[in-house]
Amino acid sequence: MSERIGYLGPPGTFTEEALLSLSIAKSAELFPLGTVFDVIDQVQSGDLDRGMVPIENSIEGSVNVTLDALAFHASRVVIQHEVVRAIRHALLARPDVSLEDIVAVCSHPHATAQCRGFLTSRLPKAEIHAANSTADAAREVAERPEAWAAIGSPLAAELNGLVVLENDIEDRTENVSRFVLLGRAATPVAPSGSDKTSVVCFIEKDRPGSLLAILHEFSDRQINLLKLESRPTKERLGEYCFFIDMEGHAAEPPVSHALASLRTKILEVKVLGSYPRARDA
Repeated sequence: MSERIGYLGPPGTFTEEALLSLSIAKSAELFPLGTVFDVIDQVQSGDLDRGMVPIENSIEGSVNVTLDALAFHASRVVIQHEVVRAIRHALLARPDVSLEDIVAVCSHPHATAQCRGFLTSRLPKAEIHAANSTADAAREVAERPEAWAAIGSPLAAELNGLVVLENDIEDRTENVSRFVLLGRAATPVAPSGSDKTSVVCFIEKDRPGSLLAILHEFSDRQINLLKLESRPTKERLGEYCFFIDMEGHAAEPPVSHALASLRTKILEVKVLGSYPRARDA
């Protein structure tokens, strides 16, 4: 029986492209879902075996809905793999629409933010409309009679009968996104020799030195931290938790020792996953 893997849809998203880059996708049943939360929730419930969602962009930063769902909802879901891909945005339109005709541009807010320079210089009078995803934007543009364009991928153009008017319209060519493949915690990933561990740390109360005490556990063991970010706990104003990515696997020292020591000092340490580190991550 083939695996059931969900991803942030609809078909044609950059998330689908990231998933298709993995060999496991070739033999799996793929299911596009409407939101990041839907993907994570169906992995949590067992309706899906795995799920692919975006977690970070080099320009716009973390995907907060993914971090929050993993920290506060997904008690039985862990990160099993990561994929880092260059994001190349294209301007898409119906075959009968030229660049000079365009009166509005539709896309996900992250995508339009990453293409501000192009929009300002080439389409200064076009209205900007938000969509749930770049693929949703392509679908809407294909269905509208007006001269609209979408910012999205060539795959989204192909799936919706659109053409690419301009390629590589992003402001920064080093624009990359990180996607994570999620699975159930009952099937953790064994150490590969080049791993990353993601955790979220909850402190009992806000007090001076709380973050420093956490960081000491890693610095004292010479563990390289790859990312540190705070997010509200959703409980009270001014209360934060800390998301940390580090080199190493949670099943091996020194990471295992650092996490064990941390659990004696703070309210909770939740391991979001230990998984092979992508080459460019």
